[in-house]
Amino acid sequence: MKFETIKKVILAAIMLPFVFMLIEGVVVIRSSVNQYWNLEKDRQFADVLARGGSIAATEILTEIDATRRYLADPSDRNAVDMQQSRVTLDRERRAFYASLPSRDALDEGLVGELSILSLAYSRIVAARSAVDQGRYAGSDPGSIYWYAALKQLAVVDALSPLISDPVLLEKSNQLMGILLTYYGERLITGIGTRYLNQGVSARLPVELFVQGKVMLGEGMDHMVFHSSAPIVRNIVAYLGRSSQVKANAITDAILAGSRPTRAVHDVWAAAQSERMGFLQQKMIEAAQDIHATGENLSTRSHIHLTRILALCAGLLILATLVLVLAAKGLRLIDRLTQDRETLVGELRSAAQTDLLTGLYNRRGFEVAASALLTQAEHGSRWISVVLFDLDHFKKINDIHGHDAGDAVLRHVAGVARQNFRSFDLLVRHGGEEFLALLPDSTPDDAAIVAERVRLAIEGAEIPLTSGDVLKVTASFGCAGRANEATNRNFEDLVKRADLALYAAKASGRNCVVSGPTLPAPVQEERRKAASGGGFDSRM
Repeated sequence: MKFETIKKVILAAIMLPFVFMLIEGVVVIRSSVNQYWNLEKDRQFADVLARGGSIAATEILTEIDATRRYLADPSDRNAVDMQQSRVTLDRERRAFYASLPSRDALDEGLVGELSILSLAYSRIVAARSAVDQGRYAGSDPGSIYWYAALKQLAVVDALSPLISDPVLLEKSNQLMGILLTYYGERLITGIGTRYLNQGVSARLPVELFVQGKVMLGEGMDHMVFHSSAPIVRNIVAYLGRSSQVKANAITDAILAGSRPTRAVHDVWAAAQSERMGFLQQKMIEAAQDIHATGENLSTRSHIHLTRILALCAGLLILATLVLVLAAKGLRLIDRLTQDRETLVGELRSAAQTDLLTGLYNRRGFEVAASALLTQAEHGSRWISVVLFDLDHFKKINDIHGHDAGDAVLRHVAGVARQNFRSFDLLVRHGGEEFLALLPDSTPDDAAIVAERVRLAIEGAEIPLTSGDVLKVTASFGCAGRANEATNRNFEDLVKRADLALYAAKASGRNCVVSGPTLPAPVQEERRKAASGGGFDSRM
């Protein structure tokens, strides 16, 4: 398998599980964020319910009673109580509106109920002004407050569909049941009391009485539906007392047109007053319970937010760790790839290089010569070969040993490499024989270079491990021809350089002999040379 493929496989093995974990983490975080916002929304709704229930159960009713006392007796004390009840209602009303969520979290029904409630409070403000100006002498503004209280109940009821938390939803229904029951009882008590206090000819306002009975029934339905709650069981148990059952029977008789005696009237009025006090206390308890539930929701939302932050931090740490591991893995793969390429390069170099001298061997020289000749086709007009070997090299091996001979060959190769041109190709041709291919060089140019190398070899001192110092000489043969693109075969040059080398040895060694220049062959000879035997660098 290729290293690039391995790299992709390893990267996929690291990243794919991480991607799936990241997706799962994002899903979990998104779900947690939604739960957090639901908790925050329910916490706000709990605050709204608690304040709305408190206003309906306490502040509106307190101002009604204080206003009625003032109208009956406009004393300074009653005036102060009325003003204080107004301040309290306004403060709670402002807090109620401040606790409302943004309009985005509210549905159209609740927004509509809030608008109607604002108009109802505007009517209360107008009624206050009329009371202060004495325009309510001999009359009762209770219907205006009653209307505002009903609108406050409508807002509380409209909040229920927006609540997600089941506990808060149940307590919201409990509060609504108690509020409806209380206001139904209050309407029945007020209508019945005014009717019984009037003369025999007085007519019972049946519609309002029935409205109170309907509200009472709706409230009891709410509570019976949530009869498992302790507060509801307490209310049901209270209404099951004999005094309350008797009061219910009297209420039904009044609705049927009967007028009870004063004694029965007093019993009924006492039972109704006690019942409304009991229900009002339960409304306050239910509102406080909802407030406590809101605090619990706030705590839960904060814990949830902490968990979300912990999940995000954990996911970030995991992502960082995976990326670090992936980066390290990729660097390891890159290093392995580089080591492999280096090793392959070393093996390739070893296959093309003479291990003793570091020069090209014949195989490497053939590859390099082919490339050099191909490049030389476009600029080089001449090509020459220099063939040289060491004089009396066998004596060195016989006298000093083969290690000394190897040292001499290495040293001579280094001297030759330094003195031939940088673009000349140098090869250990075999034994103590070396060959150089010189592009763009005539035989005379090659002879000049060869003479420089000969002098350098002659002047070199070669130290041996034994402490001895050797000096050697070399004989050189040069040959050249015009460079032709159709003829890359330089075996003829090697043969003629070999003849020139033979002539140099015959002339006493340690000299340079240059063979005759070979003219450019005719077209037929070129084809023969290109297809004939010998070395062809195109192979």
